[in-house]
Amino acid sequence: MTKNTSSANNLKLRELRDGFYANLVVAASVGAYGSVLGLLAAQKELTWFQLLFMNLSVFAGSAQFVMVDMWIPPLPILEITLAVFIINMRYSLIGASLSPLFQNTSLIQKLTFMHLVADENWAITMAHYHRRKITIWFLLGGGICVQVAWCSGTLLGHRLGAVISNPQRFGLDFSFVAVFTALVLSFWKGKKDILPWLVAAAAAVITESLLPGKWYIICGGISGALTAAVLPEAGKDHVHD
Repeated sequence: MTKNTSSANNLKLRELRDGFYANLVVAASVGAYGSVLGLLAAQKELTWFQLLFMNLSVFAGSAQFVMVDMWIPPLPILEITLAVFIINMRYSLIGASLSPLFQNTSLIQKLTFMHLVADENWAITMAHYHRRKITIWFLLGGGICVQVAWCSGTLLGHRLGAVISNPQRFGLDFSFVAVFTALVLSFWKGKKDILPWLVAAAAAVITESLLPGKWYIICGGISGALTAAVLPEAGKDHVHD
């Protein structure tokens, strides 16, 4: 191994470690949030291994909450797929913001590293990126930290949910509504969001009254996204908000 190769590997390991440690500040909240999903998954009779597979393959908190909520046999595969796709559309913007870090990287690296991008490690990575030079290994380290916390929380919650026969007694049946409401409010960016949110809500209410299943999630999401897309100078208005 040459000196340059050894130096490059040391840099990767240091960035990986720094990214992991930097995300420890959010790991506890990620784990606590994940425990709610695990509890709900147990009540929907998902197995421990099904939940673990979902964590490793999807790894998107809001999308997984929707999947678990829609987990009613026979599974509405098409509805679940479309709902998850729409909810995760924000990752196209997240990926664009990370493009400076992905310069001169292979497609395999892009796909692997982006799979471990969550809202938390993305936000921390961007905060550090504006203060000092970091690499994609910092992003990966943060993703590993968040993934470990997420899996630990969800699987612990699943074990807890397996021994609670009546979640309504503790108000746990309201967990999905409470968590998803908090997620929605965290997406608020300013006054420009009012119209898209109103359109999305109206479309969801109308669809829910006309169609069975969870199509109101898809119709509401598409309607809100299209409304936001056609609004003029959205970016400038957000800056002033």
